[in-house]
Amino acid sequence: MRGSTKRRMTPSRSTCPDDLLMPRDTNRSLPIALLRAREAVMSHFRPLLAAHDITEQQWRVVRTLGESGALDATELAARACLLAPSLTRIVRTLEDRGFVTRGRDEADARRAVIRITPRGLEFIRDVTPASRAIYAEMEAKLGRERIEALLDMLQDLNALSAGEGS
Repeated sequence: MRGSTKRRMTPSRSTCPDDLLMPRDTNRSLPIALLRAREAVMSHFRPLLAAHDITEQQWRVVRTLGESGALDATELAARACLLAPSLTRIVRTLEDRGFVTRGRDEADARRAVIRITPRGLEFIRDVTPASRAIYAEMEAKLGRERIEALLDMLQDLNALSAGEGS
């Protein structure tokens, strides 16, 4: 538009000198960087999971129960990073495969308790060697110290949401 008095809007610059509050570049955005890192890691594991006909979410449930034993549904959802409605569907599928059982808590019949079965443990044992090989490949590329440092930093980040951080 010629002769228009409209001014072009430009984004205002933050008065805060620290661009960490809202990075200008998505390559320096923590949430996006974490999502990209998750995808980079999972791209190595997805073929393994697909070969064993199990989804990422199902694997997280089976693995969590393999480590922890019986858990109530709320705790299992939290530890496996799942929403409760998704967990219900996933547990049903894993029950159909014979990997988990669902029952009632003896102390509180309102609570569902999910347990891994011997077949579920056997499944973990079957998948573990290939999973360890993938981890070893990542460790060979990145180094154990860097992976451990990254895991420590991620735990620190997780503690922020739990109100544990400094």
